[in-house]
Amino acid sequence: MSGFYHEKQRELQDKFDSRRLADRLNEIIIHDTISDEEREFIESRDMFFLSTVDAGGNPTVSYKGGETGFVRVVDEKTIAFPSYDGNGMFMSMGNMRANNNIGMLFIDFENPHRLRLHGTASVNENDELLDSYHEAQLIVRVTVKNMFINCPRYIHRMRKMEQSEYVPNPACETPAPEWKTLEVVQDVLPGASKE
Repeated sequence: MSGFYHEKQRELQDKFDSRRLADRLNEIIIHDTISDEEREFIESRDMFFLSTVDAGGNPTVSYKGGETGFVRVVDEKTIAFPSYDGNGMFMSMGNMRANNNIGMLFIDFENPHRLRLHGTASVNENDELLDSYHEAQLIVRVTVKNMFINCPRYIHRMRKMEQSEYVPNPACETPAPEWKTLEVVQDVLPGASKE
């Protein structure tokens, strides 16, 4: 994992005397394959945060949610997840097509634990996994560059109240979000006539 830290990170490590600690952490926790324990953690999540960068270098972070296990570990170097209907802006999916470097943050808020994953993403509308996700529009596959368990000490303990009714489920029709019923967007929703 040589070259994990860049010059500006090194400057701060030197300023705060943490270079040796950072190097030790690089040696013992940063790796590029998914362990069985990490697989279990990733596949037990029903949400994660996704960081992408657009073609101009501008970052954004998105919340992604689904059924528990909607992120799948395909093999020790690859994970996959679906892209469902959203607001039609395709910020994350479009960014990944322009710049495939991404970051993912998986958190357990009830039992403070988190895992960071950095990788390269591909977005595909014909992926073989597409049919296994109800109402998925695209499948994202991520090849792991590096990942590590991150200190949980600042994670606030929270409890899940209920799952979003908008998570696609083959047992029922997914309701339209309230904002898609507003008159101001009716003429521009997908499938609206283009008169």
